[in-house]
Amino acid sequence: MKASLPTLLLVTLVVVVLTATASAAAPAAKCWSHSQDQGSTLPVFHVYSPCSPFRPAHAASWEESVLQMQAEDKVRLQYLSSLAVAHKSIVPIASGRQIVQSPTYIVRAKIGTPPQTLLLAMDTSNDAAWIPCEGCLGCTSTVFSPPKSTSYKPLSCSAPQCKQVPNPTCSGSACSFNLTYGGSTIAADVSQDTFTLATDPIPFYTFGCIKKTTGNSVPPQGLLGLSRGPLSFLSQTQSLYHSTFSYCLPSFKALNFSGSLRLGPVGQPIRIKYTPLLKNPRRSSLYYVNLRGIKVGRRTVDIPPSALAFNPTTGAGTVIDSGTVFTRLVTPAYTAVRDEFRRRMGNVVVTSLGGFDTCYSVPIVVPTITFMFEGMNVTLAQDNFLIHSSAGSLTCLAMAAAPDNVNSVLNVIANMQQQNHRVLYDIPNSRLGVARETCS
Repeated sequence: MKASLPTLLLVTLVVVVLTATASAAAPAAKCWSHSQDQGSTLPVFHVYSPCSPFRPAHAASWEESVLQMQAEDKVRLQYLSSLAVAHKSIVPIASGRQIVQSPTYIVRAKIGTPPQTLLLAMDTSNDAAWIPCEGCLGCTSTVFSPPKSTSYKPLSCSAPQCKQVPNPTCSGSACSFNLTYGGSTIAADVSQDTFTLATDPIPFYTFGCIKKTTGNSVPPQGLLGLSRGPLSFLSQTQSLYHSTFSYCLPSFKALNFSGSLRLGPVGQPIRIKYTPLLKNPRRSSLYYVNLRGIKVGRRTVDIPPSALAFNPTTGAGTVIDSGTVFTRLVTPAYTAVRDEFRRRMGNVVVTSLGGFDTCYSVPIVVPTITFMFEGMNVTLAQDNFLIHSSAGSLTCLAMAAAPDNVNSVLNVIANMQQQNHRVLYDIPNSRLGVARETCS
């Protein structure tokens, strides 16, 4: 594919907000009316799209927004790395702070009888679901009301699910748990109720019902865990969806519910390339793949094999993650890609912006970038690896080196690089598929 100069992806929160203002975006009800759930497919939208109540009230500058996203990504990566230390796949609340801090993707869920509509962050690196509940001290968003649901049930300490949450405690006969994370403490009850995603009701779904939060890390929304732990959505719906799902993530500039989450094997793409999914006992919640190399243009860059190697002993390798914004590669891999990208630019002056060290203030013609996985290659469109200031002429390579202060080598293929692709998780066959699909 020949390189060109189409309109580049506007990835900043300020651009999304300004676009929403300019187009006089309708309230959420109108957004939803044009994106109804169909069968086992439901709409996905970006947390800061005009349809989201979580978009910021005050627009930041482009530079401020990019720097904020970079800082939040760094914390997210430290969390992913910390899973190797915890030796536990069930962390129903800990990653919630990272999901809320970083731009992410949200789906609608109906909970209870009669159903109450809530918005849940979609997280492929988390096992459990949790939602803020009525009477929650410190919660700042829409809450679920257990008294209004005839199917709600708190679980007792003798329930097997009580043993699957971290640090379970008993108050009377009810099972609950407390977590301290960053500047916040979160207390939740282990509960069950009917969840409805798309048009499929799921009775007796186990989740954390948040009762109290303190500190500065309070999550404003619920979370839907799509990893492989015993309390994950996949485990609890195995008989219905057969541990299979796919999504197409819209770009950050999408104005409404333009993406989709498709549940179950029915309706998944037939023409799609696959790579094996790997299991890493050090980080059992994460989806590992075998990244064998990276091309810039037609040239395979020289990356030390150790930088990409999968190691179940240390937790090293490459993961696909829906909650990280910008792809992070360990330093030897990133340096090799960056240097080849710069070489292709010739003698153009290179500038930087925060953690992005390869930026240009003049128009550039860029090469393609291709991720070479075992069994498939994924060539990215420019929108998947360039960010461009709408207020000026600055263009940056939207990848960076992984933080140095993590406990083992971890490459993360992030959501910007996944946008406008159908990404299929086929757990029974231990494979991940990727196909180009425009959903913005």
